[in-house]
Amino acid sequence: MFLWPPPPRPGATSKKADGVRDAAPLPAPKSPLASPSGSADENSTGQAVRSMFAAVASRYDFLNHFLSLGRDIAWRNATAKALHDVLERSGSVVVDLCCGTGDLSFAFARYSAGVVVGADFCRPMLQLARRKARPRSGVLFLEADTLCLPLRDESADAVAMAFGLRNLANYSRGVQEMRRVLRRGGSLAILEFSQVRGPVVGSLFRFYFRHLLPRLGTWISGVKGPYQYLPDSVSRFPDQESLAAFLREKGFQEVRYLNFTGGIAALHMALKP
Repeated sequence: MFLWPPPPRPGATSKKADGVRDAAPLPAPKSPLASPSGSADENSTGQAVRSMFAAVASRYDFLNHFLSLGRDIAWRNATAKALHDVLERSGSVVVDLCCGTGDLSFAFARYSAGVVVGADFCRPMLQLARRKARPRSGVLFLEADTLCLPLRDESADAVAMAFGLRNLANYSRGVQEMRRVLRRGGSLAILEFSQVRGPVVGSLFRFYFRHLLPRLGTWISGVKGPYQYLPDSVSRFPDQESLAAFLREKGFQEVRYLNFTGGIAALHMALKP
């Protein structure tokens, strides 16, 4: 079996009230490859991120599709196709970290001849994922923190993450955990927002992303904070080449990336030697 006994679950800190409400605040960044908040206490950063996602869970899927004009669905499907060779192996184990409401896990399940594990540390998001799962979807949902996974060493054939790396309290530890649970020759796939190529498209997208998207997201979700955090976190996240170099530094080989929609998102792929 690929699981260790799971660690105790940290308490959630989500806040509910009528009307627009504030999610837990995130402090200013400390370094581009350390934390989304740069707080001295990774636990408090993790609690703030958990609270933020719990606050928007009920509208999360709709807002993803609406604010991206449906492109997020295509990006996840492309990620699943990129791991098709791994997924179609009989008995393969593919882990989707920071799985949220499970959309990438379900995309994997369509190709899988083995087991797909979706892991997230935000319980309200996982509850929605389990409700969306068909009885024979083949996805096992697990409440777990990416920085401390209850998975055995070298237990997964592929590890993937969609739009989650930015939100880790420690990027380096997260990538080290991914490498730990991967088997030798295993595949890593990271789908994340990146830097848009092209001066005209880039300028138009940045205006939308920084000014219109936060207002739309706040209005529709009724929660103040998360949809301002989104462009803020993307602006300080490494670009395509910097993330590729970071993965090589962490011991991955055959690192490459594919831009989607002009670089709005990028899929980084790599192998554990």
